[in-house]
Amino acid sequence: MQKPSILITFLLFTLTLNAQQIVRPQGNSFNNMLGINAFEWDFLQDPKNPNDVSKIYEPKMEIIKSFGGFRHYLDWQKVEPKRGSFTFNPTNNGGWNLDVIYQRCKQEGIDVLVCLKGCPDWLLETYPLNLRDGENIPMAFGARRDDPASYTEQAKMAFQFAARYGSNKNVNPALVTVDSKPRWTADPVNVPKIGLGYIKYIECDNERDKWWKGSKAHQTPEEYAANLSAFYDGNEGRLGKNVGVKNADPNIKVVMAGLAKPDPNYVRAMISWCRIHRGYRTDGSVNLCFDVINYHYYSSNAKPGSTDRGTEGIAPELSQTAELADAFVNLGKQYHLPVWVTESGYDINQGSPQKAIPIANKSALVTQADWIIRTSLLYARHGVNKVFYYELFDDNSTNSTQYETSGFAVKEPLQRRPVANYVCQIKHLLGGYTYKGTINNFPLVDVYRNGNKTIYVLTVPDEQGKTGVCTLNLGNANKGIIYHLNPDGVNMGQSTISSANHNVKIKVGETPVFVEKVD
Repeated sequence: MQKPSILITFLLFTLTLNAQQIVRPQGNSFNNMLGINAFEWDFLQDPKNPNDVSKIYEPKMEIIKSFGGFRHYLDWQKVEPKRGSFTFNPTNNGGWNLDVIYQRCKQEGIDVLVCLKGCPDWLLETYPLNLRDGENIPMAFGARRDDPASYTEQAKMAFQFAARYGSNKNVNPALVTVDSKPRWTADPVNVPKIGLGYIKYIECDNERDKWWKGSKAHQTPEEYAANLSAFYDGNEGRLGKNVGVKNADPNIKVVMAGLAKPDPNYVRAMISWCRIHRGYRTDGSVNLCFDVINYHYYSSNAKPGSTDRGTEGIAPELSQTAELADAFVNLGKQYHLPVWVTESGYDINQGSPQKAIPIANKSALVTQADWIIRTSLLYARHGVNKVFYYELFDDNSTNSTQYETSGFAVKEPLQRRPVANYVCQIKHLLGGYTYKGTINNFPLVDVYRNGNKTIYVLTVPDEQGKTGVCTLNLGNANKGIIYHLNPDGVNMGQSTISSANHNVKIKVGETPVFVEKVD
């Protein structure tokens, strides 16, 4: 996408609200645009007592409460460390208390997407030593990749997980099992539980289109559809009563693995496999084995359509973000499926090819914050239903590899980065609002509503440090409240402005500004 051709620094925009200009009405709370990727230790591990992972570490939870959703990267190994031996609280691998994580998220109103990923050690042992990788295709070595039965073991694990954390309290107890043996004297033991009601979404693995790892880890769309068919409902029940998410809880939504290479044709090929092998439902729709379309996209200057990593991140409006969103959302509408983006983000390390850059007087940390919020606004604008960012804490704060320094917060000492401050502020102000339309494109002026309340979001969609003054007509309102994002704390700056003939003048820049109508 070309950058706007306006080159002067200070611009004067005059806008008049006209209800007829509002387009693309949506029904999606902005909370859904504020998800985060994280791990079990991000909830449970107290740095002063790292061996006790049985309860929530409240200082970390205070940061997590800022987000509207949590995508949990959960290794299959944690849930089933030995074949047929299921552990949840504590997990025999690591001792983690999954129950308390999910219970607390439900209590805080944070939607959880559990991404059940990877291969357990006992499954990898079927592979030759030189082919063992935790991200291998989730089946035994030598099994048929296009046969749903090859994925039965993974689908049995998914059944146990869904039976415990889903909402169905009528699962046959004879089908539910845990390893109740203590690991040592006085060790807490796992207890079978049914229908806890904590989890509504489960994702079948992560980035199954792993082209960079070769055939041992890459699945074609048809192979992954076969995998999903087992995971979803035990290949329509053929693999057994204790196989597949839907056989434990029909209410849980199964999310396809986020695509590393965001290509709608991959999803179309999966749908074609379902049409051939699963047929049609009674209403005439294709009997799909997934409920949500899911892809990943990190805005950068990488060459479109290639595997090139590029050299730096770029503002979302100047990348392929909108184009890809439109392509996936249009596909979703065709098959009545919501579309999620479960990974996006920017690095801080200036050696990373996915780095956010300093702009004018803003540091890379503030640019990261600006671009993340603008990404959420863009996805709301284009009809994406949920967004999760990578990630809560850095993997390695000194590493220049892409995605290693994408954290929203710092562990030592524990503190928010500007982006986490922004998310906290916006969740509080805009979280319950719904996107209703865009009335101007440069600067962008989005309209959000919550009942009879209206908030306008104004942004210059560039990365040159452009600013200007916008005259905004507030209709019948006599004044407005202007909210400014604060990179240094969790409270927004705000001021009240009186309107002249219902018009207010707003200074606008590349950090979004929020204007609330006050009647």
